[in-house]
Amino acid sequence: MQTTDQRLLIIDDDEMFCHVLSRAFTRRGYEVMTAHDADQALAVAVQFQPTMATLDLKLENSSGLKLLPEMLDAVPSCRIVVLTGYSSIATAVEAMKLGAVNYLCKPADADDIIASFEHQEGDPNIELADNPPSINRITWEHIQKVLHEHDGNISATARALGMHRRTLQRKLQKRPVKR
Repeated sequence: MQTTDQRLLIIDDDEMFCHVLSRAFTRRGYEVMTAHDADQALAVAVQFQPTMATLDLKLENSSGLKLLPEMLDAVPSCRIVVLTGYSSIATAVEAMKLGAVNYLCKPADADDIIASFEHQEGDPNIELADNPPSINRITWEHIQKVLHEHDGNISATARALGMHRRTLQRKLQKRPVKR
């Protein structure tokens, strides 16, 4: 059981996910607060001073990648794990460069998140995948990389990729392609 000096801020626009995760961490002895957008997250962080936070990569009106450095400016000692249903290598690398201690794909439960906070060192013995990613997965990751390079601007990304903006929007609305 954790002591109450473990303060967790859950930042996610999915209120039900926040509620479920909040209950799971509260049962484990954490003091928990939630926020559903970037402005609320920063306000709560300044007042609550969390020791750790989970940050959804894709908030309704902003990007978790943009919020990440602002959170660390507000609470420098906070350890942040980025959670996402839209994972890509590009966003994982950027999240780590911006100061996240880990990056998890949803669905993730409280035990996965706790393990990600505790496991901050690299593992040279991690098993390598036997099969390379599919061409569809590589395409998805490339789109995510170019989208990030253009600060989430759909029109600029479409121009850079040489595709129609509506085509890109349709591709982005789909769930990420499995490996």
